[in-house]
Amino acid sequence: MKLRELTALELGAVIKKGEVCVREAVQAALDAVAAQDGALNAFITVAGERALCRADKLQAGVKDAQSPLYGVPMAIKDNICTRGVRTTCASKILGDFTPPYDAAVVEQLADAGAVSLGKLNMDEFAMGSTSETSYYGPVKNPWDLARAPGGSSGGAAAAVAAGMGWYAIGSDTGGSIRQPAAHCGVTGMKPTYGTVSRYGLIAYASSLDQIGPLCRDAADCAAVLDVLMGHDCRDATSLPGLDSDWNGSGPRADYGHLLERLTGDVRGMRIGLPAQCFGDGLDGAVRAAVLGAAQVLKGRGAEIVELSFPVLEYAVPAYYIIAAAEASSNLSRFDGVKYGWRAEEYDGLADLYRKTRTQGFGREVKRRILLGTFVLSSGYYDAYYKKALQAKAVIKDAFDRAFEGCDLLLTPVTPSPAPRLGDSLGDPLSMYLGDIYTVSVNLAGLPALSMPCGLDAEGMPIGAQLIAPHFGEGAALSAAHAFQLDTDWHRRAPKGGEAP
Repeated sequence: MKLRELTALELGAVIKKGEVCVREAVQAALDAVAAQDGALNAFITVAGERALCRADKLQAGVKDAQSPLYGVPMAIKDNICTRGVRTTCASKILGDFTPPYDAAVVEQLADAGAVSLGKLNMDEFAMGSTSETSYYGPVKNPWDLARAPGGSSGGAAAAVAAGMGWYAIGSDTGGSIRQPAAHCGVTGMKPTYGTVSRYGLIAYASSLDQIGPLCRDAADCAAVLDVLMGHDCRDATSLPGLDSDWNGSGPRADYGHLLERLTGDVRGMRIGLPAQCFGDGLDGAVRAAVLGAAQVLKGRGAEIVELSFPVLEYAVPAYYIIAAAEASSNLSRFDGVKYGWRAEEYDGLADLYRKTRTQGFGREVKRRILLGTFVLSSGYYDAYYKKALQAKAVIKDAFDRAFEGCDLLLTPVTPSPAPRLGDSLGDPLSMYLGDIYTVSVNLAGLPALSMPCGLDAEGMPIGAQLIAPHFGEGAALSAAHAFQLDTDWHRRAPKGGEAP
């Protein structure tokens, strides 16, 4: 049996049957990491011995396991705290930080019987769209080592695409799960803001960050979200009434039990195509692939409708003002005093702050801190930050109106397939504009999913994005599952790799 050809749910099933032991699955993943990660640089920390010890402990409980993901090896983005395993945020300034506690999602995964292989590379402090800003070097795209995997969860997407683990946990502030999922040919989902605890996630922009899964298909995403969703009193932004047995009324009544609701039936579902998402600036191959996905869903009984979404042009500037402002505040704690890296030579407290932050942060992080400090400063707050918040409200209202006539929206994830390494670093504005189809989702707090829907002429993956109303994860996952029942894009493998 070729374990790396199985999805996470398929592997969990054979572990449950006793056909494969947990240690065997973990060793297969570690062998893949040893063989490929020297080229891909997807991991910052590989916790091999820890994973094997964990596998041996889990084996005794296989027969009584409740989660369908019990014993399945996975990995975690390096901005999510893990007790006893360093958490660096891909930054020099946190290079020796080992958290004394686990993030809420790490606790939940442990309770479900997950085995973590280690911590995944990313853009520094999740600031970037290519996973090239990491202090530990850029992540490479397994489909083409000369290209970026997307960011900031690029290590997570590359690891899953290359078979170095069966799923990964990432974070999404403006597309950081969906964009690398699209560039690496995997399925990734950003859930509704507040439905997955952010306790233990090192914040970039607190009002936008959300933890979610990167997997091989929609069914795996549903299974992981069933583990992660729920209220957490330690997170002030966590929404109440989201336990997996929620049986209340109102918009949350249909929330939870995502895996068991994947029927593949989309008959009567209305899926909107925003005209502004298919205009100038969109690569022709991406346009054709996403419209092709619409036709597949139409063939399964969905109704495809066209609509206008004119506020899209405000999404990128509003997002980068708000995100940078929150980053400026959140990253002020890294000053060389409390924890983390400290400059070796300094003259007084002010000089300690200046040298530690100058030498400890990378170029992109410093750019966003400076931008955020500027827009929050006296005389500019009303001109920039306040207007960005107003634009955020307008964008949310536009989504609310769109969902009055549609169940889901279907858009591209990115304007083009994965860029070549180095192209975006020299043109930050171009990198920011690459988030045009994803950032509005975070501004509105909506759930959205990226699914593989094609390849371009050079064999690079293309992703389609399904956007749902608040608490509409079930609809987005069902539509993606329906699409994947009729296509095999999620089963395609990088050149020279094994089929996932």
